Amino acid sequence: MTDDTDHKQQMQKVQAKQRERVAELQDPEQGLVLVHTGNGKGKSSSAFGVIVRALGWKQKVGVVQFIKGKWITGERQFFDKLGTVTWHTMGEGFTWDTQDKDRDIAAAEAAFAKGCEMMASGEYDLIVMDEINIALRYDYLSVENVIAGLEARNKRTGVILTGRDAKPELCDYADLVTEMTEVKHPFHNGIKAQRGVDF
Repeated sequence: MTDDTDHKQQMQKVQAKQRERVAELQDPEQGLVLVHTGNGKGKSSSAFGVIVRALGWKQKVGVVQFIKGKWITGERQFFDKLGTVTWHTMGEGFTWDTQDKDRDIAAAEAAFAKGCEMMASGEYDLIVMDEINIALRYDYLSVENVIAGLEARNKRTGVILTGRDAKPELCDYADLVTEMTEVKHPFHNGIKAQRGVDF
């Protein structure tokens, strides 16, 4: 038996197993909840990639940003030019910038209220709650209230929640959890954040 023939037979077996597995899967016929967390880079970036995929299918998308405040980012500029994503930047900047817990809590609660309104409206296929995990980490929001908001979402609406240190209860609730692992980061070598890569 030649290597080509052996390879073909192996791949046919892999294909048959994969098709059998896919045939057993079911569509839940509702939007999924995804959590992007971990210390590595790419949590928000991955969510914005999913936005592009959803827009490719002509789905309606909304973003609520919790922490980043008035920070000018490439993704915001891009989606603003595109004009097809509803975007609410409602944070006031990083927690070490505001140094006012009551203000941070009020901003997080307002952002989550907007997110709940959008999730429940039935108008969106996908909502990204960018950096909500940071708001949860500092107890600006309760995980119980966030899960209740997700439970109350319209059946059509999927949600992505980003930010490091996602609460275990949220991870248990989610359909998909991805943890980004930092292997190497230029920041540790004295390199500042780069336009077009980091923001």
